[in-house]
Amino acid sequence: MMRRGKLGYLFIAPATFHLVVFAIFPMVFSIFLSFYKWNLLTSERSFNGLSNYVYAFKDPLFWNALWNSTKYAALSVPLGMIAGLAVALLVNQKLRGVTIFRTLFYIPAISSGVAISILWIYIYMPETGLINSVLGMLHINNKTDFLKNESLAMFALVFMSIWVGLGPKMVLFLSGLIGIPPSLYEAAELDGAGKFRSFWSVTLPMLIPTTFFVLITSTIGALQVFTPVYIMTQGGPNEKTDVVGYHIYVEAWSKFLIGIASAKSFVLLLVIVLVSILQFRILRNQLEGYSTT
Repeated sequence: MMRRGKLGYLFIAPATFHLVVFAIFPMVFSIFLSFYKWNLLTSERSFNGLSNYVYAFKDPLFWNALWNSTKYAALSVPLGMIAGLAVALLVNQKLRGVTIFRTLFYIPAISSGVAISILWIYIYMPETGLINSVLGMLHINNKTDFLKNESLAMFALVFMSIWVGLGPKMVLFLSGLIGIPPSLYEAAELDGAGKFRSFWSVTLPMLIPTTFFVLITSTIGALQVFTPVYIMTQGGPNEKTDVVGYHIYVEAWSKFLIGIASAKSFVLLLVIVLVSILQFRILRNQLEGYSTT
């Protein structure tokens, strides 16, 4: 028994080492940094207590970044979930070659975020981009620069995020759909329910746990978005896409204010925790109802 226990610890040792070195230690060290005034250029370091947190809450640019992140999440999460569910319903059909379509939808999720962002830069380019080229063929104004237009830049990022996140959401919803007992649909059909009624009364209620998981993970990911903003807009135009992830990056690696960046990181962590708790509370009744059915 002792030998089997030691063997088990040996198997989990690499994952534990990775967790401690690349997750727990950086997090603890960031907490330490958040209480110091630390400039990487001058190597000056001095303890300043909660001053970094006070500065973060008084910084209008940080509040603007929080608002932009909230807006990005509020748009991308529900739209992405609707798109993911719709595609899952389509690829759940028993059709020849449907596995190929499942694979094609998932490819963006496993591709490089930088490469995907560069691809979408070309799609959004004025006049010669894919979207503007199609608009030009339809004799519609094709000089719109989506990424430099203050009213369109955020929507451009959201639209791209829906496409990138389609694969993982599709897989999760598809697993939920496969787990629904066919007998429920048969009973609904015997009761005279049509396809829409079956979807509303059977499919959606049975997908509540899956929907809850997708909602939580999608929200966390949306509030932490960084790569497309860094590659495509750099927070512009006029800070309209300056989300918290990019804002913290600028504080740390452009201004070299490591202490302030660490404090703002933990403010973001607090926001994510509070949003997750709120979502848990709102959906708890639905989950309890599901567990009793």
